[in-house]
Amino acid sequence: MTQHYFSETPAGEFRTREIEVRLAGAPRTVVTSGGVFSPEQLDRGTAVLLRVVGEDAADDPAAEADAGAEADPGAAPGPLLDLGCGWGPIALHAALQEPEREVWAVDVNERSRELTRLNAERLGLARVRVAAPEEVPAALRFAEIRSNPPIRVGKEALHGILRAWLPRLAEGGIARLVVAKHLGADSLQRWIAAEFPELDVDRVARDKGFHVIRAQRP
Repeated sequence: MTQHYFSETPAGEFRTREIEVRLAGAPRTVVTSGGVFSPEQLDRGTAVLLRVVGEDAADDPAAEADAGAEADPGAAPGPLLDLGCGWGPIALHAALQEPEREVWAVDVNERSRELTRLNAERLGLARVRVAAPEEVPAALRFAEIRSNPPIRVGKEALHGILRAWLPRLAEGGIARLVVAKHLGADSLQRWIAAEFPELDVDRVARDKGFHVIRAQRP
């Protein structure tokens, strides 16, 4: 496979660098590296997702809610999964907001996992658990899944990822996925609704060309 951010072992030297990003309403200094997703900055899609799940948006307008969509109240307390964690922004944001919550950061990319570990340590987030997919206990169910999924891995592989993880939502659990409209947000929403009829699927926000898809287990 050509080296991508979704490769298990990225090519090139693992050389970290610091960047400043806004997470949980405040500037944070984190480390990133080549060979992972969006190493230079917090990407726009993830920023949209973080606003939707409650980031302090004083310096940035909130994502536009869809007309007629219900307010997104959040999920019940319980383990949260950051699926495809990259250098960790979604997991770090969640753990900063709720330091006592168990947050799992999962990625196939070993460099992504190492960066997320380093960033959790730098920020004093002891409840962030970083793991490869196969290291997550099979019986564990999640109250929330948050993800900027790797669309460019290809439709078949992406569907396989979602088939593996969406069934692990606990009762009442909510998954929120941010997907660029031009990369197939609408078709992915339709596929999730058809593939998982037991889940309530809708779009809760759209902003800057990105849609946030919500799938909830009643």
